[in-house]
This record gives sequence, C-alpha cells and structure tokens, in this order.
Amino acid sequence: MTAITLTHPEITADQVLGFTIPGRHARGRMVRLEGVLDTILSAHAYPPPVAQLLAEALVLTALAGALLKDDGSQATVQAQTEGGPVSLLVCDVRGDELRGYVQFDAERIAELGPGPSLEGLFGKGYLAVTFDLAGGQGRYQGIVPLEGASLAEATQGYFVQSEQVPTLIRIGAEIGGEGRSRAAGMLVQHLPEGEDGRERLHTRFDHPEWEHVAALAGSLRANELLDPELTLDALVWRLFHEEDEVRVFAGPPLARGCRCSAAHYEEVIGRFPEEDRAAMRNDAGEIVANCAFCSSSYVIRA
Repeated sequence: MTAITLTHPEITADQVLGFTIPGRHARGRMVRLEGVLDTILSAHAYPPPVAQLLAEALVLTALAGALLKDDGSQATVQAQTEGGPVSLLVCDVRGDELRGYVQFDAERIAELGPGPSLEGLFGKGYLAVTFDLAGGQGRYQGIVPLEGASLAEATQGYFVQSEQVPTLIRIGAEIGGEGRSRAAGMLVQHLPEGEDGRERLHTRFDHPEWEHVAALAGSLRANELLDPELTLDALVWRLFHEEDEVRVFAGPPLARGCRCSAAHYEEVIGRFPEEDRAAMRNDAGEIVANCAFCSSSYVIRA
C-alpha cells in the first residue's frame, strides 16, 4: 500500500502542490489557477485564444518557479516572435507573486478564427526560460524554438534540450463560459542517481524508472486537472497509488503580484536626461507611466 506523506491541508486551487517519488527518483509539481487567473486576465480585454495562451503560460511559469528552492528567486517564461499576431508573451513568478502579459494584434488574432495553432499565433518564435537565483547565485537561461502543438510541448523541450532532464508536462485550460476561468498543469521529472536535491551524475531518457513514471503521469487528462471536485492530492494518489511512497508538500498560496509602483517608475525615469524627460511629458507637464502587466497608471513628476 502506498504511503502518502502529507505536510499540508488539501489543495484545490491557487497553490502549488509538490511531490516526490523516492523509489523512482522522480519529482513533480501540480497547480490549478482560478482566482489568480481571473485577476490577471481581467487587466486586459484578451480575446479567447490569447487568454487561453496566457492561462497556459501562467501555469507553466508557476510550475517552473516551484522548482526553485530559495526565497527571492524568480522564474520567467518569455516568448518572442517574428511575424506572428502575438509579438510578446512574458510571465514571471517570485515567491507567491505571479504575473503575466501578452502583446498582440487584435485584428490578426480575429482572422485566425477559433482554436489557432501555436505556429498560427506566433509564427517563427523562440521560448526563453530564465531562472534568477536569490542571494547572488546568478542567472541561467535556456532558449529553444517555439515548436510543437502547445506551449507545454515547447517548455518540455526546454527541459530536455537545455537542462537534459527527462520531463513530462500536462496542461489544461478553460476560459470564461458559465463559470470562472480555470487552468491547471502538472510537471514531472526524473532525477537519476538520487532523489530531489542530490547531484545528477548522468541522465538516461530510456531509464526504466522514468519510463514507468512517464507512463503513469502521461495518463492524466486535462478534464481531471481542471475538475474542481478533485484536490491535487487526490490526483497524485490517482496516478501513483501503486508506488511504495509518495511525499507531498505545499508551496505558498499564489496571488497576482505586480511589482509596479510610483517609486519604481520615478526611479527608472529619473535615469533619463532632462531633455528626454521633457519629451515624455504631456500638456499638463506630467509623465504618465502605464504598467503592461496590471494596467495601472502612475503620474510621474520627474
């Protein structure tokens, strides 16, 4: 019988659930976004395909950020493109603060119709995943082509190509409808030669332990991830109940965390020469700074 080691109450939404499977040298993260997702999407009038894209990117960012151990570290997922109707997508998470934004051409998005492909949205593009480590430990970044049927596949490619870590990602998202928007995902990785936290001496993508874990994790369906009646703990149990032991732990509750402020913009604008600041002022002599993430506006009298 599986021993599920719990260190938290049941988790349904807006919080990352982490788990490890010691006997298989595997680790994973799950998250379901509801209120946080609605708050972030409400900052802009995103058409459904763009809202779907951002929802998936926010889930991926939350999952990636949950791999970091030190407070103050940040994970950023960014896609830049050439020729696509979506020109920029950027999400980041630091601690419990998650935010995201998409820059797009509304007319070209409308021309694509419902359910556009990743290539249709981005054209030729690249995905960058960046980890800024706390305490001066540095930054590392991987850049991979935006290839595959979804952002999840592209991000999976990042872990395989840039980090050489066998990784499986599953994502689901529902935008609007009769209820609130909801998005969820799971990331599972194999860490040969030791459980989470130990040095990886080699990586084998055909390792029998990984093949077993990937087969179980790969059976997870989007409707299960999105089901509000299923706690994340229950999903882990459903997938891995035949394992000898599964250790489960909780991350902090997530919130929309935009770091914009008047003081921040004053400091940034203050770096510009006076002639440049003069050109930024409106007829009232004010500089108005707009935050792309949360749509807040700040009047700067620098």
